[in-house]
Amino acid sequence: MTDLPAQHPGQKKLGLVIDLDLCVGCHACATACKEWNTGGHMAPLPDFHPYGAGVWGVWFNRIHSFEEGEGPGARTVHFPKSCLHCEEPACVTVCPTGASYKRAEDGIVLVNEAICIGCQLCAWACPYGAREFDADEGVMKKCTLCIDRIYNDTLLAEDRIPACVMVCPTKARHFGDLGDADSPVSELVAERRGRDLMPELGYKPVNKYLPPRRERMVEARRPLALDPVMAEPERPEGIGDRLLRWADRVLSR
Repeated sequence: MTDLPAQHPGQKKLGLVIDLDLCVGCHACATACKEWNTGGHMAPLPDFHPYGAGVWGVWFNRIHSFEEGEGPGARTVHFPKSCLHCEEPACVTVCPTGASYKRAEDGIVLVNEAICIGCQLCAWACPYGAREFDADEGVMKKCTLCIDRIYNDTLLAEDRIPACVMVCPTKARHFGDLGDADSPVSELVAERRGRDLMPELGYKPVNKYLPPRRERMVEARRPLALDPVMAEPERPEGIGDRLLRWADRVLSR
C-alpha cells in the first residue's frame, strides 16, 4: 500500500473553492477541462460510443443538479464535482503499486500511469466518485488541477490556473493555496463558511464548497413593489392605429 507524505504546519495545499450560489450549471468548466486534458498531462480523455447507446467517457469534472427547498426559497443547485485532493486520501493508501500518490510540495493527488495496473481499487475507495477508468489505456485517471498549466512558465501569470477556473463565466470557481490562512481562497472560505464534502468520513478534502445563500434567493424572488401609474385618457382611434392592428393580424397568421 502507498504511504502519504508527512504533514507539517503551513504546508502548501492547492485546491478549488466552488461557490454553489453562483454556479449556473453551464458545464463550461467540464468542457474546458475535457478540452485541455485531452492533450495535457493525463491525455487522452477518450469517449466511448459517443453517438450510440451506452455512451460514456472519461471526464474529470462532472456537474450534478438538484432541486433544493420548497416555496419561495426553492432553487436549483448545480453541484460541480471532481477530485477533492484530500489530506487523507483513501485512494492513495489503498493503491497496491504506488501509482496513486499525493505530492508533498503542493498536496495535489496524481496517478502515475506507468505503474498503474488498472485494478480500480482507488475508485472503490474514493467516496466521491472522482476516479475515472480509461478502458482504452487500462489505467485510472483523475483531475490534476491542470498541473501542466499552473506550473507552465510559458503561460502568462494570469493563465496559470486550472482550465475550469479560467472559463467560468460567473466566477463561481476559485483556485489557490488553502494551506495559507491569508490567501484569497482561504479568506473567502472563512467569510462564507465554506464546507467540506461529507466531512464525517474523515478524508479532509482540500477543495471547499461555499453554500447557497438562502436569504438572498428569498429576497430576490419577492415581487418588486410597483409605483401606481395613472391610466392615460382614451383617444380616438386614428388611421395609423387601424393600420397597425391590421399589420399585427397579418403577421400573426
